[in-house]
Amino acid sequence: MALPARSNEQILRLIAQQQVSLQLSTLELGFLVALHLQTQGRGLTSFNEAQLEDTFIEASLLLMPEADQRKRRATHAIKRLREQRLLARVDGQGVTRAGEFTLSRLALGIVEFYLEDGVLTRESLLLLTSSLRGALEQVRDAARDSPDAERWQTAVVGPLRVTIAELVDGIERRQRGLDLQQEDFRSEIRRLLEEDWFAALTRCQALLDATSATLQELNHVLLRDSTHLLALLQDIEEHAIAAGQPEAEAAARRLMDQVDRIAAWGAARQRAFSDYFQYVHRYLRDVVRLDPSRALTQRLRDQLAGRGARFALTHSAAGPLQMLRTVVSVPDKPKVVRPRAPREKPLAPDEGEDREAILTERVQGALEQGARALSSVTALVTEALPAPERFVEAGRVAHKAAQLARAQSEIDRAWVAAGDGLVIEEWSLDPGDSSE
Repeated sequence: MALPARSNEQILRLIAQQQVSLQLSTLELGFLVALHLQTQGRGLTSFNEAQLEDTFIEASLLLMPEADQRKRRATHAIKRLREQRLLARVDGQGVTRAGEFTLSRLALGIVEFYLEDGVLTRESLLLLTSSLRGALEQVRDAARDSPDAERWQTAVVGPLRVTIAELVDGIERRQRGLDLQQEDFRSEIRRLLEEDWFAALTRCQALLDATSATLQELNHVLLRDSTHLLALLQDIEEHAIAAGQPEAEAAARRLMDQVDRIAAWGAARQRAFSDYFQYVHRYLRDVVRLDPSRALTQRLRDQLAGRGARFALTHSAAGPLQMLRTVVSVPDKPKVVRPRAPREKPLAPDEGEDREAILTERVQGALEQGARALSSVTALVTEALPAPERFVEAGRVAHKAAQLARAQSEIDRAWVAAGDGLVIEEWSLDPGDSSE
């Protein structure tokens, strides 16, 4: 049975009661990283006290070569890491005996933050979303066919809470990695402009274009795949409600909130980078290109800092110069007028063609020729028209086809070509029945 969810206030009060705090020096962080690297390289699952001391001494020799009393420092560092629950004892022996220790989940999270390069890319996102979609389809089929509560727990609730939740968390974790990369990217732009003012234009432009294309592709994939994922989760939630399984319903709703948050992240990051993209381009155009030698920028900084030459406006009270010149009279030009004409033209009878009747005849003819799709009817009726008029005529053809035949379509309508340069949504037409 699941434990009742605690409110935010209860969680914060618990942290306050436990007086949770975390303080790590560079040497202690390097010590944790060295332990993690030894775990991966030598296949160790735990460390005894001698191994911990040796690893700390090796790390201190690299990070603090001038330090002394390394064994005493190792004892204090291991004690502080134990008090902060970064090292966990795993041997199960008493306190009077030497034990074995390993990195806690908190320590692994800190170390992996500095070691992993988990940035969201188009390839990783496609792989994660395809795996997530396949797992959700299996859970949906199991929810539809599960006869008893035990089957619901093993085939629906368990995968939702573990397998699918891990995949969604993997996407969010890589999103946070991409946020850190974007921060480094902005620092790189600033560094380029500080080191090489005018010559950095090309490099800055290339970085901006590459990052913009990456974010646009990620947002496109997120918007496309999040719709399918939400539809699958809604089906699972509906089956859980019908079967009376509140745990499965809550797990599906929680995952839907995560998927919504992932899609909102993509839209927000692309909007934020668009603002940054425009700001940097405006800066490159209005500041860097207009002041390639940075002379004006440096003078402005000196003035703001109170240094440099003082500038002031001066006014001269000298009278105007007296200049004698011959005045030539300019003859008056006649006013520009136009001949009067009647404001309204007389009405004339219009003996033109009935366009509505002609359109009805052409659409009916296309249906009689065997055209059963809106794209085929549109292509036949508009094939003789020039390109600018085909777009206008396509709407009238669709309206008239719906009047002369029964139109049907799938939920997701495909876009197909209806001749050269024209793409419309596909509908199937049945001339036996009209929508009028």
